[in-house]
Amino acid sequence: MIAYLDGTLAYKDPTYAIIDVRGVGYSVQISLATYTTLPGGGDKVKLFTHPIFREDAQLLYGFASGDEKSLFQELISVSGVGPNTALMALSALSPSEIRMAILSENVRVIQSIKGVGAKTAQRIILELKDKMKKMGIIPDGPSYRQGAGLNPVREEALAALVALGFQRPTAEKNVDSIMASADGADLNVEDIIRRALR
Repeated sequence: MIAYLDGTLAYKDPTYAIIDVRGVGYSVQISLATYTTLPGGGDKVKLFTHPIFREDAQLLYGFASGDEKSLFQELISVSGVGPNTALMALSALSPSEIRMAILSENVRVIQSIKGVGAKTAQRIILELKDKMKKMGIIPDGPSYRQGAGLNPVREEALAALVALGFQRPTAEKNVDSIMASADGADLNVEDIIRRALR
């Protein structure tokens, strides 16, 4: 099992990154939270990973923190929650927000994640609440941060939403509406995308 990758960030996109480890490029599916914490291309990075092997594909999921990886593994242990839904959850909410929603049995917050219906939200709460009580809410762990000079723009938010499954006209309408709000000018790409996913 591949527990982590330690190498150079060759490429990053809102949904995946390519990590060069001694000349081998690993394509890793990532959440929006991991995307925003990764540094620029060419920098050294370490991503915690969770591999999934199927008959038709070998997939690698990467996380900037051990806490995010741990929550991903908990989410995919729930019947009906696949890796893509778990990544969508981690893109829409922080690990502590997800844990708090589970502990407080807030179905509405869990259901606000794209692709999660009422029954799945209830199942997530039912199956994970006791685990969360035993573990408590773990603060987000150390991660790589983007350089301060990298300020996301409208097109980056649009590209991320389209990559996450939105139709471009719908994505444009959502992003423009969010950016036109009172605090829209102060939002970064992660904030814009999180609001669009709710």
